[in-house]
Amino acid sequence: MATNIPEFKLVLVGDGGVGKTTFVKRHLTGEFEKRYEATVGVSVHPLRFHTSLGEIIFDVWDTAGQEKFGGLRDGYYIGGQCAILMFDVTSRITYRNVPNWHKDLVRVCENIPMVLCGNKVDVKDRKLKAKSITFHRRNNMQYYDLSARSNYNFEKPFLWLARKLSGNEHLQFVAPVSLPPPDAGIFLDVEDIKARERLIDHIMTQPLPDYDQDDDDL
Repeated sequence: MATNIPEFKLVLVGDGGVGKTTFVKRHLTGEFEKRYEATVGVSVHPLRFHTSLGEIIFDVWDTAGQEKFGGLRDGYYIGGQCAILMFDVTSRITYRNVPNWHKDLVRVCENIPMVLCGNKVDVKDRKLKAKSITFHRRNNMQYYDLSARSNYNFEKPFLWLARKLSGNEHLQFVAPVSLPPPDAGIFLDVEDIKARERLIDHIMTQPLPDYDQDDDDL
């Protein structure tokens, strides 16, 4: 007897060039099974994960660069059950635009679990320091540093969302995700990464500033 695999529409948003397509393409099975939604003009990548509660599928909707030509149509958001908002830690403007993406998501999808991700932490010229990233704390979201090109933290947004959607905070992934090797020439300083993670954990225990910092002088 066949069992129905839980399947969720995941809306992936953020400014053009922040690395959304690179991120979703790291999941090799999802890239192989992707399909095209002609009515909305997006690629949908079914990403499969094996969890302690069984298999789960995130149908990740990728904008295919449409956001560069203006806002996305509501059809992109309708039916969204969870979301990842992505910005580029080397570009302040992509973080400043996060509230705009969040506003559209909340307008159409209302109260769905969302993760904020800062991509390209493998790039040395980081413009946004951890202490200046506060939007997620003000809006009941989880935050993760990412490096799509090195696979760093690839699974964490999906694991957090899977736990929220299943209502089980103890859910775990029980099989490795099929990922390609890190891109050639990409090097992450392990000690630097660990120090950054400790800093993020510390910041989460501190009071929020009265306003979002610009980070120009951090």
